[in-house]
Amino acid sequence: MEAVAATRSPARAGPQVPGVAVHGPPTERPLRIAMLAPPWIPVPPPGYGGVESVVGALTEALVRRGHEVTLFCAPGSESSAKVVELLGVPHPDEIERSLYEADHVARAFERIESAEREDRFDLVHDHCGFTALAMADRLRTPVVHTLHGPFTAATGAFYARHGHKASLIGISQAQLDDAPAGLRALAVIPNPIATREWPLQEKKDDFLLWVGRMTPGKGPHRAIDAARRADRRLILAGIVQPGQQAFFEHEVAPHIDGERVRFAGEIGGARKRSLFSRASGLLMPIRWQEPFGMVMVEALACGTPVIAFEEGAAPELIVDGRTGFLVEHEAAMAAAAYERAYRLAAGKPTVTKRPYA
Repeated sequence: MEAVAATRSPARAGPQVPGVAVHGPPTERPLRIAMLAPPWIPVPPPGYGGVESVVGALTEALVRRGHEVTLFCAPGSESSAKVVELLGVPHPDEIERSLYEADHVARAFERIESAEREDRFDLVHDHCGFTALAMADRLRTPVVHTLHGPFTAATGAFYARHGHKASLIGISQAQLDDAPAGLRALAVIPNPIATREWPLQEKKDDFLLWVGRMTPGKGPHRAIDAARRADRRLILAGIVQPGQQAFFEHEVAPHIDGERVRFAGEIGGARKRSLFSRASGLLMPIRWQEPFGMVMVEALACGTPVIAFEEGAAPELIVDGRTGFLVEHEAAMAAAAYERAYRLAAGKPTVTKRPYA
């Protein structure tokens, strides 16, 4: 596992976790780790699933380092770790439904607490959401909780009440900047990506790419506007989740013509890696404080520059003018996309190496 370490300001990377060597050799004694994934989507995800991708990469890296990892996860998961599927079926269309999350976490806690003394876990690493953190003080085993979402008024109040029950890890400084007063995280640890699985390709095809959920905050309609201003072909790839159909039908679908704007639907596996590696640029016209944005590092791993609005963690992941462009609006995004097209027409490579190395 190679952790993405490119930031505009290394000083913002946060303190190191005491006693944890993120890039160093394995610990002297292998740890017994309970990795708690969400119940919604298998690990690794067949298509959409940012948290599941992170959990999969982290789990495989820990196993390679010699640790004994048990992955508590949704059915259909595959891993080098010991896999424990807790519910009968995955729940991709019911994400954040408390019924399934509570059932999933309760079953995991029961397994963790009932382990014989010689089989007890040293650590629980929670990626599940809110339920496990709220109940973390009921476990004898120490819990590390990775913050995968943004802080809002509601979630800020939740973490102010329950954040002391586990060791908290942020995924970007931008995320922690919005944390409630008094909440302390051990460190900022960017999401991991196994770069060996993402093909680095210097010669790009003449199309732009947008990948994400069909929401106004993710900005597929703004990506269409920017691509049209730059007279560039655009491929939209993503999932239309429950509650997003009206936005998709009104703001996105009317512009899909199969030529200048094409909708690829949900992508995963080899098809996803191919699109990321061949695209001349990834558009990220987000208008919300996204805590990380896995699609950005997936693009960078393929040598594909990212053209993003300066929101959320984007300034920590993109080196402006080197690995991509940080822009203010659609017109500036179009200008940057046009510059990519010029380099392609002139036969100039868009990158010369993995840009975050």
